[in-house]
Amino acid sequence: MYWNDSQELPYYEPEEEHEEEEEENGGSYESPLSTCSVGHSSTLILRTQQGGAICLLCFSNLVSDPLSPTLHVSYALSQLSSALSQPPFLHSLLTFHPLFLVSPLVHALSSFDDDAIARQVLDLVSLLCDSSDGSILAEYVSRVSDRLSSGALAWSRRQLYSLHCLGVLLKCQKNNPYAHIKDKHGLVSNLVAGLQLPSEEIRGEILFVLYRVSVLQYASADIEGTDLLFAFCPKLLRLSLEALIKTQSDDVRLNCVVLLTVLAKRGLFGNSFKTSSMYPCDGVVHEIEDETNGLPLNTLFSEAVKGPLLSTDSQVQISTLDLLFHYMSSEDTSGKEIQVLVEENIADYVFEILRLSECKDPMVNSCLQVLDLLSTAKQAFKQRLLVGFATLVPVLQYVAEIPFHPGQSQILKLIWNCVSDCPGMPSASHVKELVLVLRKMLEKHTDGEMGMIPETFIMACSVFVVLIKSPSSHGTLNLATFVKEASKHAVLSCLRASEKNPSLLLHSLYLLKEAYAYSCEDNSTNSTNVELRNHIVDLCTAHLFPWLVTNLNEMEEETILGVLEIFHSILLQDSEMKATPFAETLAASSWFSLSFGCLGLFPTERMKLRVYLMLSSLLDLILGLDSGQPVRDNILQLPSDPIDLLFLLGQNSSHNLELSSCQSAVLTILYTSSLYDDRLADDKVVLTSLEQYILANSRDFQSGATCSSTMMRLVFLYGLYRGLAKVSYQISYIPEAEKILLQLVNETEWDLPSARVHPISLKWLFQQEKICKPLSDQILKFSKSNISNCSNFLDHARNNWTVNVQAIAHLVAAGDNYGAKLIACLLVQMFKEEVQENEIISLINLMITIINILPTASDQLFLHSIGTAIYTFYYESSHAMSSQISMAMLVLIYNILSSVHPESLSDDEKWLTVAIKLIDYVNAEAVGKPSHDCLFVLGILSLILHHSSDKAFIETSKTILFNSSLASTINRIIDAACLKGPALGDLDEGTSTGELLLFVLLLNYFSLRSLHAVLSGIVDWQNFFDPPEKMQPLSLICIHCHDLCRLMHFGSPMVKLVTSYSLLELFTRISDQRIRKCEELKCTIEYLKSVMTVLEGLVIYSDLRVAVNCGICLSIILGWEILDMQEATVIGKNNWSRLIIEELATSMAVPCLASKSSVNHLKPAICVAIGLLKLRKPPRWMRSVFDDACISGIIENLTASNVSTEIVLLFQELLNSEFLKTEWIAGLNRVLQACRKRMYVDNTQGDCASEHTKKTITISGDVGEVCEYLIYLMSSESCQDRDSRGIHFGNRSLLEEIEIFLRKSTVEDGS
Repeated sequence: MYWNDSQELPYYEPEEEHEEEEEENGGSYESPLSTCSVGHSSTLILRTQQGGAICLLCFSNLVSDPLSPTLHVSYALSQLSSALSQPPFLHSLLTFHPLFLVSPLVHALSSFDDDAIARQVLDLVSLLCDSSDGSILAEYVSRVSDRLSSGALAWSRRQLYSLHCLGVLLKCQKNNPYAHIKDKHGLVSNLVAGLQLPSEEIRGEILFVLYRVSVLQYASADIEGTDLLFAFCPKLLRLSLEALIKTQSDDVRLNCVVLLTVLAKRGLFGNSFKTSSMYPCDGVVHEIEDETNGLPLNTLFSEAVKGPLLSTDSQVQISTLDLLFHYMSSEDTSGKEIQVLVEENIADYVFEILRLSECKDPMVNSCLQVLDLLSTAKQAFKQRLLVGFATLVPVLQYVAEIPFHPGQSQILKLIWNCVSDCPGMPSASHVKELVLVLRKMLEKHTDGEMGMIPETFIMACSVFVVLIKSPSSHGTLNLATFVKEASKHAVLSCLRASEKNPSLLLHSLYLLKEAYAYSCEDNSTNSTNVELRNHIVDLCTAHLFPWLVTNLNEMEEETILGVLEIFHSILLQDSEMKATPFAETLAASSWFSLSFGCLGLFPTERMKLRVYLMLSSLLDLILGLDSGQPVRDNILQLPSDPIDLLFLLGQNSSHNLELSSCQSAVLTILYTSSLYDDRLADDKVVLTSLEQYILANSRDFQSGATCSSTMMRLVFLYGLYRGLAKVSYQISYIPEAEKILLQLVNETEWDLPSARVHPISLKWLFQQEKICKPLSDQILKFSKSNISNCSNFLDHARNNWTVNVQAIAHLVAAGDNYGAKLIACLLVQMFKEEVQENEIISLINLMITIINILPTASDQLFLHSIGTAIYTFYYESSHAMSSQISMAMLVLIYNILSSVHPESLSDDEKWLTVAIKLIDYVNAEAVGKPSHDCLFVLGILSLILHHSSDKAFIETSKTILFNSSLASTINRIIDAACLKGPALGDLDEGTSTGELLLFVLLLNYFSLRSLHAVLSGIVDWQNFFDPPEKMQPLSLICIHCHDLCRLMHFGSPMVKLVTSYSLLELFTRISDQRIRKCEELKCTIEYLKSVMTVLEGLVIYSDLRVAVNCGICLSIILGWEILDMQEATVIGKNNWSRLIIEELATSMAVPCLASKSSVNHLKPAICVAIGLLKLRKPPRWMRSVFDDACISGIIENLTASNVSTEIVLLFQELLNSEFLKTEWIAGLNRVLQACRKRMYVDNTQGDCASEHTKKTITISGDVGEVCEYLIYLMSSESCQDRDSRGIHFGNRSLLEEIEIFLRKSTVEDGS
């Protein structure tokens, strides 16, 4: 059969070209002259690459003979296997003898009871099948299946090899091996019978072959009618289950399980179970062991799968779980059969597998699939679920981390079933763990993509709800925080993905609703629960409500109802602080129109009920308790269309209580919506309906049948639409209806301070002269109820139109109604009548508060003769003796005068007489310890003088200026202060004497300003130097220059400030007078030197305002040049001035001049430097101070942001004095041009031109605030002026000075 290299072969010459020819022919070379030792034909002999040869016939005879020695057979098989590994040999065999070895190899499988030979044969068969085109595979399948299909088959161990071979052949993926089985029925019949054999190995091989046959049959395109295996059920099932029960081999278990899985997929289980229940025994039952004989198949199945479920092989476990899944998910499997599985403890086995799975897939997924199906047997599964609940928690943590994990919804459903059935089952720790996991699941998906299947999201929300409802949730730390975050993420994710999954929003809203209910349980005041409530309200306000408004027309009815339900839940918590603001937010966002829009889209009873119930709760919160009761009482009768509501309103309800109640509900809805400018119909239509209602039901109004609240809502609503009609001039009205309504206002008791009225309606009411009397009564109610308290101003900020003092202030300031006239006349009336003191004070305080809210109200009060009321108080009222009323009046007068515009003032005799009364009060009270009233009077007199600067109160100001008693009083106060010398510094504004001195000095400043405005050109300002030949009358308010210097030198910081402004004003007027009249100074050199000494000492004072004023004063005095003319060496030898200028030059030259704040501190010294440079003969040392290095350093430090008016003026004088070089001038021009451009771009206003916001003087009357405001007026007036030497302030002056410098520098360059 086989020769090796040492054996001689006839006609074989291993020549090189011969070998090449063999290779070209694809393999061994066939010599027609070669034969084997027994003389077989040479065509059956194939040569190997090693030089040997194999006789195929000899090989066939050897392996087919059962008597052949196994050693020889094994050797021959190994040699053939080695030869087949050589491509030329394999090619020759498959080309010339492809099927020659089929029969001998098939015979060899059943001829020898030797595992090694069987393995060799199987390897050869596999090799040949894999190497061929499919014909060899078909032949092998046919031969092996024929042997196993034979009716004369006698089962023995040798059939094991044939079975295994057939299983291997059926695993091939080519040429559909199932089609080559000739006797399929016979094969399956023998295989099923073989399952009764005691050999576990044979049963395993049979099960695998049956599995492959069933799989290939189902995959075949030609299925012959019914399933091949159907005819052998339930016998096949019972035998397979018996084999599964008996075996301990995982391989056998796996083969059996996969076979049963295929049968389950094909639905053969259900039919077999039915047949088995009808015919429990068949012809083979006697061979089955007694313990399983007679068991129903479903019970047998339950017992059979327990072993594989306990296997240590995960593949066996997973396959068994898949079997259970397909079995239970079959349409033929009833709930009773699933219940049997649960009762047989299969659920416990699955829970244990899940517990030991270490949360790894696919085990987890398979377990969850099975548990999900087992849970359909609810009662039977319930107890098992309780036991296995703890296992589900860590598994949920695992699957939650994997997006779209198929087990997410299943495990959530299991948890939901458990907690729903037994709310007390989960412990507090379990609740916390589960809530954390669910929060993370929802937290990941807020970017518009859900990140999970809809069923998972629904179950996550449902589980969250049952968890927060469970008793254990109350002991869970920080649960409210987790609920807050989860509800937020759930709602936001649904809102962003609403177009893709519109139905999911309902479940997120359900979670939000239950979360809100959880936060409100037992009226909890826990901080985290309160935070949760607030968060939910904020979420609805910021996200859910805007989304509803935007997407209303595309939403389904259920979704709208869900949103309305959560909103309604919040509104029903009327005890909570968040409910009312939420109601206000909804109402202010056109909620009434939106509600009727919902009814228009879905005119169903459910929608109508929800909309009107929510509107009633909204009315309760906005208008007060039970305001929405008429709506609740008439839900069934109220129509869904606003036009129909208006039709109801126009009907006569005299004898119809139900219609009257409906009309009350309609009025309440219209009235409340109108407060938020939410129009439910055209203005003309609403006004017409209101007029019809008034005309139709006027008798009921007169008889008092209509409640007062309904009446006033009608009045306010009618006032709004009449006001709107008045504005548009296009809507007509019925005068008769208006007459009836105004008559009702006069006859009805009502309370305006507690009402909420639209501003247009309120203004219309105050424009009606016929109801001035009731309106005056309402103003009195404001004052009596202390409604003028400033804390009530906050109500108006929410636009809820509460009629508070701010609303009255707007009326008074508007001027287009009777508000100002009513309040002024009311005050006059009360002064003339014998009324209680506190009522008058309350009314005065109301007026003070009105002015503080809107200062322009002072203008209207002046126009409506508030002066008459003040005159009446001082001259015609018995209440003038009351100190409290007097103080309140002073505060009122001060507030009016500090707020009124000059053009509104009238200088009539009444104000003149009031001023005389005030002056008399000062003269009487200023002696000794002054009172607050006295200081207030001084402040009021200062304000009167201040207004005279604007050509107002001219005669009144003259009365003050030339009052000899007042002048004497002021002189006494000043003389007493000057006598104190250094001790004057202890008299600050904290002492009564210091306060009086400060107010007297302020009065003196404003008198200087008033003298200039009222008596311009008449007053001799040099008399303030107190010369011996002065001609000024003694009655004039006059504090001399030396007294001012003494007070400024020794006085407190505030005294220094006021006296510095007074001196600056005085020196400015003296300079103007000298220039105008060309006159000489009427003071001595020694006098001026003493004044300069004081001023020089304060140039470096810490208060920059004082220092600047003193610097300007020094500059003015230097400009008079009297010192140079009479004593030329005085200035040149003034070391103090030189020290100031040297310090200035050093500070400006060092590289630290970075901002305007640093420049501001140099202003006083700059003013002195300007004054010195303007002299006809500046001191010689000025050039040594402002040398080249100094000026160059100053210019380098200048930027567009730190240039000031004083610096520009300084360089102007340096230019005029020829201190500047050409290159410096060019550099300065660049900086100044950049500064000018920057100011134009920034549109910066003047430093002192910005409007001052006056601090309100409260009812208590703080004189400190009065003093502060007067000082502001003093400083602002000074900033607006230009002194006689050209010193300017403010950005406007800066621009002017820049232009002047640029022009001068251009002229210099041209010259």
